Amino acid sequence: MKLHQSDTQKYQTVTGYDETGVEINAERYNYSLIVLPEVAPRAWNAPTFESITAAHFDLIGAENPDVVILGTGARQRFIHPRLTAALTLRRIGVECMDSQAACRTYNILMGEGRKVALALIIDGDEGKSA
Repeated sequence: MKLHQSDTQKYQTVTGYDETGVEINAERYNYSLIVLPEVAPRAWNAPTFESITAAHFDLIGAENPDVVILGTGARQRFIHPRLTAALTLRRIGVECMDSQAACRTYNILMGEGRKVALALIIDGDEGKSA
């Protein structure tokens, strides 16, 4: 069987994920980050879900995505609408989902050529027992 290289390989693609980090194009990251299809992943100063402010979303909004996929860790959590109000006013959608679903959704939308941003919270303490 002949395999063809996918066009998505020139973009930032999620190639792996677990509870302690994510791989983008086979490079491992163990901290919260923002991923856009045509821009190298960059650190996102949102170490926990509880630490997120409107300013975190303003940073993402500066990239003018059509939609922001927020990966909230091991379980799905919903962000308060006041934190994303500036994006909503600009008709930028925000979808909250657990991080594994967020990674899959980002890859699908990116593969369709959508202008999508993945905001991924990597909380190294999440899932550890106290």
